Amino acid sequence: MGQKSLRTDDCMENVIKVYSTMVYRLAFSQTRNKSDADDIYQEVFLRYIRKKPQFETEEHKKAWFIRVTINCCKKMWVSAWIRKMAPIDETIVFETKEETNLHYELQKLPMKYRAVIHLFYYEDLSVEEISEILNQKPSTIRTQLTRARYKLKEIMKEDL
Repeated sequence: MGQKSLRTDDCMENVIKVYSTMVYRLAFSQTRNKSDADDIYQEVFLRYIRKKPQFETEEHKKAWFIRVTINCCKKMWVSAWIRKMAPIDETIVFETKEETNLHYELQKLPMKYRAVIHLFYYEDLSVEEISEILNQKPSTIRTQLTRARYKLKEIMKEDL
């Protein structure tokens, strides 16, 4: 019996190693702060451990983690607790000044635009993959990407 639980733990540990960075980055890009991203990160992996979902492919598993992360973020944003909280300015350490500036500029975008930008540029997902994960038409995703790029360009012009 000890061997079987050890193998299960190893499997869980490997899954967490593979998907932890992606889940955390996505949660942080949506929540805009470390403590909320930490909570969502924990919730996503607790759901994985509790539900023990079965996946057909690695792409299916990755899509599940992205979908659950986005759903947890949406759930957090509509909670009464979050609506009554005052924001705290948090500083994040980045490797370059450009990464720092881009991070703060991206945070000025509406959530729906941050999600598609993050999935497209940081997770290297195609428009079709994003549309499946977010349950939207590919044309909607393309439109959101175009609008997000335009808004980001305008935001960056204002800051000059």
